[in-house]
Amino acid sequence: MDSLLQQLERFSEVLAVSRTTHVSTWDAATVRRALQWARYLRHVHRRFGRHARIRKALERRLQNQWKQEGGSGPAPALGLTNFQALGHCDLLLSLRLLANRALGDAAFHYLLQELFPGPGVPGAEEGTLQGSLALLARRRAAVHMLRSSAYRENPVLQEDSLMKTQAELLLERLQEVGEAHAEGPGRFLSRLWEHLPHNNFLKVTAAALLLPPSSPRHQEEESELGNPRRAGERGRELLHWLLGKSEVIVAFCRNLPAGLLTSVAGRHPEVSRVYLGLLTDWGRHLHYDLQKGIWIGTESQDVPWEELYGRFQSLCQAPPPLKDEVLTTLKSCKAQDGDFEVPGLSIWTDLLLALESGA
Repeated sequence: MDSLLQQLERFSEVLAVSRTTHVSTWDAATVRRALQWARYLRHVHRRFGRHARIRKALERRLQNQWKQEGGSGPAPALGLTNFQALGHCDLLLSLRLLANRALGDAAFHYLLQELFPGPGVPGAEEGTLQGSLALLARRRAAVHMLRSSAYRENPVLQEDSLMKTQAELLLERLQEVGEAHAEGPGRFLSRLWEHLPHNNFLKVTAAALLLPPSSPRHQEEESELGNPRRAGERGRELLHWLLGKSEVIVAFCRNLPAGLLTSVAGRHPEVSRVYLGLLTDWGRHLHYDLQKGIWIGTESQDVPWEELYGRFQSLCQAPPPLKDEVLTTLKSCKAQDGDFEVPGLSIWTDLLLALESGA
């Protein structure tokens, strides 16, 4: 038991060092020994998982080893603080080494070869270190991407390199899910919507819908892999899910900036039709206040006149056929409302007059 506890303490030190610049001295042999050590501890986890006394002793040592008075050595190895953590300590070590830029080229290449031996190599299925790491890396990438707050409200979002990269990653993940799971990408996107911040998720979705049909990056990769799928095809899957979720498409059209929505509507006629339908529906909820001389809503969630006008104005600045479609919709609504020319009687009349004067 004492020997096992010493092994545990020494590996905790290795795990802590894996986050520091000291790994610059590691070679391929050092990485191999560290991974073998981690796999040994995973074996310990499997062997003693049902032995309550041993498990309790190990957890107590894990929790107390860095609290000793006058202790010296590396900082606490966050992540290896309980017995359960022993079951994935090789995964934790690998992730830290992959993220540490101080790791030398030889050691890094050896680690990649160990973790991703390539298709057809036995042992790369889910449940092994390779499969678990690949799955976790993809999930972490998606979560990190959609939680990211680094966003500039650029109506020409395809020129924003950060958002473009995030969008490409999302489409790549959709392809992986579609190929690996019978449930397809729709279930994956619904889970993201349920568990991640809605605002950033919607921004990345918009960026993905604005990607060109085939970016240079995808052209090169798909040519090498013989994959006929293109970013545009994966974007269709994303678009299909978006339009099929009423709650999501309403939030998409209400929360994103007017210029960004105009770009998406100009690229995808399906979005423009839904967007125009929502705008006209929001307009019908406003009524004219004679005393104030403005259009106002009766509920707090109603879209104010200023926002409604701004969104229509942005759409009218788009090139045909989107601009023509918007004007046709407004004139049709005006005709259905009585085709009044006097301000204050129909919101569609007032919108058209405001758009003409602001042109």
